[in-house]
Amino acid sequence: MHLRPIHFVDTPVGLPDGSVARLAGGMLWFAAYELREGADRRVVPVAEIAGCGDRALLLHQRITAPRPPLTLGERVLRFDQPLVAGILNVTPDSFSDGGAHVDDPAGAAAAGVDMLAAGAALVDLGGESTRPGAPLIWEGDETKRVAPVVERLVTAGALVSIDTRKAPVMEAALAAGAQIVNDVSALLWDERSPGVVARAGCPVILMHSPDPKAGPHGGSGYADVVGEVFDWLEARVDAVVAGGLDRARIIVDPGIGFGKSLADNLALINNLALFHGLGCPIMLGASRKRMIGALSNEAPVSERLGGSIALAMKGADAGVQLLRVHDVAETVQALRVWRGLRDRALVG
Repeated sequence: MHLRPIHFVDTPVGLPDGSVARLAGGMLWFAAYELREGADRRVVPVAEIAGCGDRALLLHQRITAPRPPLTLGERVLRFDQPLVAGILNVTPDSFSDGGAHVDDPAGAAAAGVDMLAAGAALVDLGGESTRPGAPLIWEGDETKRVAPVVERLVTAGALVSIDTRKAPVMEAALAAGAQIVNDVSALLWDERSPGVVARAGCPVILMHSPDPKAGPHGGSGYADVVGEVFDWLEARVDAVVAGGLDRARIIVDPGIGFGKSLADNLALINNLALFHGLGCPIMLGASRKRMIGALSNEAPVSERLGGSIALAMKGADAGVQLLRVHDVAETVQALRVWRGLRDRALVG
């Protein structure tokens, strides 16, 4: 069973008690669920969900529970409204920036500081490309790429997440001051990674990919991409919690573009609200992805800003808490307008 919040309303003011629920403690309210059991779909009002069994009630509780803020040193990451994570790559084969910051820690850090000035809540730093066909990088080289940048960013007051699937890189980045681990393999590629995260007690972003051991772009298709990705992430969250990490320190990412077709990606984005049933903040990483080109006459990476903003706003409308983007200033501006609209709607 899965529940997708539907029938969103502008404000709960004036509506009967119990007829609407607040989505994950954020700025959105909804009046019903689409209850999915296999191929069956039916609409259930929020007020009637308790009569649908224990599983439905568990999912409802997860969907409506506020997401606790993360206190990370002197910084606090709140999840009651959408935030932006700026993408910073220090790889020679990045699909988005063509290796603009390779072998230049100072320049890379300056670019990260610019993202913070533009309104990013954190900088997501990566030293290994995850594009299809990208070569595997030795962990020592990856560490040399990211550690000096982490140190500079932290000195400048940045909140940094390290985008890696390798335990030694995680350890080095955390030692240099990074506060969050973002793993495209959901801690499955390197068997040492769960222990690193559990010992550090740091927040972790678990991303779905169909065959993490084979790389983020493996897999052979889905019968029900939305249900399968949800179930996979639910199992990973449970496993990481069993390994010693507090559930409140886990963020989930459905992995748009990783081992998924255009139809798969569109289905996931149209059903993002369903993933609140995991009880964790959601990250959406759709910025400049190939699906935008596929829907817009094969627009090159440099010409995908409009599509990236459209996907970010779709995420905001689904209650996504963290938007991972390349174009920070433009996305922050779009979110400020979105926030203004929501504020006005809530007061009638």
